[in-house]
Formats: sequence, C-alpha cells, structure tokens
Amino acid sequence: MTNTQDKTQLQIILGNQYNPYLNLAVESKLLDNFRPNTISLFLWKNKQTVVIGTNQNPYSECDVVSLLDEGGHLARRRTGGGAVYHDLGNLNFSFVADKNIYDVKKQMQVIQKALLNFNLETEVSGRNDITYQGRKFSGNAFAKTKNQGLHHGTILIKTDSERLQKYLKVKPAKLHKHGVKSVASRVINLSEVADIASENIIPHLIKAFEDVYQGTATFINFNDLCNEEAIKLSQKIGSNEYLFGKWKEFHTQKSASFDWGSVDIDLDIDEENGIIKNINIASDSLEPASIEAAIELLNGASLKEPLSSENKIISDIISLIYKINKSISQ
Repeated sequence: MTNTQDKTQLQIILGNQYNPYLNLAVESKLLDNFRPNTISLFLWKNKQTVVIGTNQNPYSECDVVSLLDEGGHLARRRTGGGAVYHDLGNLNFSFVADKNIYDVKKQMQVIQKALLNFNLETEVSGRNDITYQGRKFSGNAFAKTKNQGLHHGTILIKTDSERLQKYLKVKPAKLHKHGVKSVASRVINLSEVADIASENIIPHLIKAFEDVYQGTATFINFNDLCNEEAIKLSQKIGSNEYLFGKWKEFHTQKSASFDWGSVDIDLDIDEENGIIKNINIASDSLEPASIEAAIELLNGASLKEPLSSENKIISDIISLIYKINKSISQ
C-alpha cells in the first residue's frame, strides 16, 4: 500500500506525433503499468479523428464513410462517455494516477487554473464537461484499474467546427436536453474568446499541474514509451475488428435516455421460452464496467425469472428489457 506520507511524484509526457492509435496505446500502457504515489500528465494531439467511447456503436455516433473517405481516423478509447472530434486545433490531456492520489476535482482544477492565465473563468458542468459561459470546450471520461485511475479530456482551442458537425451524429434528444439546435452551437473554441493556442497553453498547464500538486514534475520522453509493446497495442486498437467488430451486425431495437446516459439495445429473445439468446448494448455511460456487467447478467437470462441489481445502471437496463419483451409479446 502507498505510504501517504511519501511525496507525490509528478510526471509530464508531451506527445510528439498525431497517430490516435499510438497515443491511446501509450496512454493505456501508462494506466496498466502501476507507479506508486505517482501522477502523470500526458498532453497529446490527434489528426482528424473521431474518438468514441468503449461501449459505443461507431455507425450511430459518426459518419464513418465521410470520415474515412476524407482521410480521417476512427478510434475507440477504453473509457466510457460520448463521441468527440479531435484535430490539431484540439489539445488532449490525460491524468494517470495512483488510486490514492486520483482526484477528479483536483485534476479538473489543473485545467481551470491554467485557463485563468487567459482570464477565462470556467465551470465543471453536467456529467463530465468543462464549460465557458455555458458552452463546452472540454469533455472528460474516466477509467480505473485495480491500482490506478485515468481521467482524460479535450481542450477545444481552434477545432474545425464544420468537420466536427459533419462527422459527429448527435441524437436530437441530446441537443434538446441542452437547449441547442446543433452540436456546433453547444461547444466553443477558446481561441474565440482569448489569445490562446496549444503552444502558449501548455506551459500554463504544466505550471498549474505543479502548483496544484505542490511539486516539480519530471519530463518523460514520449519516444521512450513507444516500445514494442505499445506499438503492438496500437495495431490492435487500430484494427477493424476492434473498431467495428460486433457493431457491424448491431440493429437498434430500443433506445432510451437516463440521467446516467443513453442506451441502444440490440436484443434476440426466444419468445417461446422467454430467454435472452443474445444482447448487445451501445451506451455513452461514464461507467463502462456497468454496461459490460449488464450484458453479462442478461445474456442467456430467463425473463420468466425476476432479475434485479443494486447497481442503478443495470437496474434501469433490466427494466427497459422487460418493457421491450412485453411489447414483443403483445
């Protein structure tokens, strides 16, 4: 167990290329390779990429054909949450920390403190956003392993809003929830309101990181993290099987929204015996483990037996499944 009296070790990694699969692989290896009492800040960029959450259906989240035909990339991260668009006008950050140090509030504070240098007072809003005057410039997502936590997000600085709107498919219900007509009207590029660019915000992010955690950071060379293991992982997460796999045959039978996110259900029920033969769930929930647990619980389950869970996400999905089965039976 970490000695809480030990001084927290700070690490900075600055990405030096724009390949989304290599960036995500390096981030993943940071999360899986435990360093006690250490928090790392990884700053990186992707070129023309739609990044979807681990449980999302790519075909319902973005215009896959246009994205790929125009030289873009589709990537799937290991965290939950919704789809985001990355280009060179967007700076991404990843905090990877010992679970005894991991603190989302403090990590958000690093971003907010850095932006005060540009006279931008920002707010943490909703499930996972950072906003300026009610408009989102940073979407965040989270994951945990046994020993560490990952918190990553975007900083929209000068992102191509036309491509963002072209590639991302946002459900009308989600736009209505936020009181906007389009995804572009809900987000903001910080360069619209301040003299800010990737080059001049990075030093402030590093300084804010050191101030919040009261230490001096050690710089880790990005190239040193791109070892054979990371490259092999980047090839896996860039493969068609990982990106599209089971989603090629996904057919939405029911969609629903909850306070924790939205779901699309693909369901095959043996009506005579009331058994779920197969189930798949697409979701932007920030708790992907709960979605996976729901799939595991429901696959092969009998709907003639009472199903329940203390987990609210799983419980809501169970209730939705019963409603779907009832409508099929009628």
